[in-house]
Amino acid sequence: MNQGATASSLGSSGLSFARSLGAALASLRLTVALLLLSLVMIFVATLDQVHLGVWGVQKKYFHAFLVMARIPGSDLSLPIFPGGYLLGSALLLNLVTAHAYRFRLSWRKSGIWLTHFGLILLLIGEGLSGLMQRDGQVRLDVGQTRRYVESFRENELAVTDATDPRYDEVVAIPVARLMGQDAIQHPKLPFILRPIAYFPNATLRMRSQVPNAPPSAATKGDGTEMIAEPAPITYKPNESNWPTGYVELTGPEGSLGIWLVSAMLEEPQTFSYQGRTWQLALRARRDYLPFNLTLDKFTHDIYPGTGIPKNFASTIHLHNDDGRDDRAVLISMNNPLRYGGFAFYQAGYANNDRTSVLEAVRNPSWRIPYFSCALIASGLVLQFGLSLFAFFRKRAAPASKLAGARSAPSSP
Repeated sequence: MNQGATASSLGSSGLSFARSLGAALASLRLTVALLLLSLVMIFVATLDQVHLGVWGVQKKYFHAFLVMARIPGSDLSLPIFPGGYLLGSALLLNLVTAHAYRFRLSWRKSGIWLTHFGLILLLIGEGLSGLMQRDGQVRLDVGQTRRYVESFRENELAVTDATDPRYDEVVAIPVARLMGQDAIQHPKLPFILRPIAYFPNATLRMRSQVPNAPPSAATKGDGTEMIAEPAPITYKPNESNWPTGYVELTGPEGSLGIWLVSAMLEEPQTFSYQGRTWQLALRARRDYLPFNLTLDKFTHDIYPGTGIPKNFASTIHLHNDDGRDDRAVLISMNNPLRYGGFAFYQAGYANNDRTSVLEAVRNPSWRIPYFSCALIASGLVLQFGLSLFAFFRKRAAPASKLAGARSAPSSP
């Protein structure tokens, strides 16, 4: 009896705790608190955008579970506020729990169900976009062909075997590997790379321009006559970071020298080893495409008498590797090209209108926001229609009763 009573007591206490937890998660007060925290985060992030820029604010506030702040005078960071991922997840959990805890399936509430389902999809879509979306650009001169997208913010160290004139074999190493001290080895490379130093942003200066310049840390390549000076990371949209580092190449016979690699160096550094031609370059990360893009023509129209752009467009020749697509495509300001999982937008131009800049966005979940907004609008219209119909029915009922009472014969 005692054991049965104890088990029953534990079961009832567990059920009571589950109900209390469900009620807390479905609470309207929690919804209001999360919305207020979201408003505060958006307000602070908008103010901080002056210092961090658009991408810096997204990374610090919206695409993070916790907003971190660095303690002045140290490298230690502490969480000071919930981030966008945490607030979005909490709102999603609150909405789903509220439906499971309060609402019941019925035709009268179908509009509310549809609207809330659209909100759930909207939150899920934003989370997927933050995790899966990749942005980059394609710069094309007239007559030039490209088959890769360059990232805006991510970089890589490219070690290229350029021996064969028909093609290059590239080993791309993420810059995160350059931040550590572990040796980097790849089966296609006959040497080992060992990171010496890495700076997220730096400026390069010629030693001849610096009085009493110290010797360069590089012993091979163009960097022997240069000095890398670390610089603070910038988040301003009109400024760029120039990642720079030093790497040592080591073969079976010993060191092959220390090389300076930097995004500021426009051309790759070339050297020979074991009868093959190699190139080193620190560059924007590339995502290679299964098709070619060739710029046939670039058009830039302006309003008469001004320098304000009226329209700029690129005529692109698209050629797929399998030969199924070989056609001309017009990409203009409001007319993107969606192909191969990418959306190519006309973003800008350079080099006196001889270079077209296309922004390339890869977002597998790009359709979810459109679908969720359609569901929200449909749910609101449906719920309003049901409420309006019920209102007219209530008004019509007393009138019909009154008309029936007047038409009934009086008793003798």
